[in-house]
Amino acid sequence: MSAHNHDHHGHDDHGHGHDAVPHGSLKDYAIGFVLSVILTAIPFWLVMHKAFDKSSTTAAVILAFAAVQVVVHMVYFLHMNGKIEGGWSLLATLFTLVLLVIVLAGSIWVMYHMNVNMMPSMGTDVHNMRDMQ
Repeated sequence: MSAHNHDHHGHDDHGHGHDAVPHGSLKDYAIGFVLSVILTAIPFWLVMHKAFDKSSTTAAVILAFAAVQVVVHMVYFLHMNGKIEGGWSLLATLFTLVLLVIVLAGSIWVMYHMNVNMMPSMGTDVHNMRDMQ
């Protein structure tokens, strides 16, 4: 037996409540909550009161509010910033967002072109046959 024999138990190896990453304060959570409620209420109001004439404009505004809300959640609830882990978590998130945009844009592009190049549906042919009789 050596003189440096240490029996470690799982509960003695770490300090409780002393994380290397700082957690947000109650003020940060309250600010995040208020911003989230506002960023949810405004698009809801826009849809309920039909604030824009074109539905595509409404959809674009809602998507913009959704993007801002994602950033609010990342900053105030997930505590992501450029300082944590030397900025690697932020860089990984940006890379994920780039991949997400590529996949979504590619999927929308493929679906649009499949719809444009699609043969007429069977329902249209049946309707035309009834008109011919």
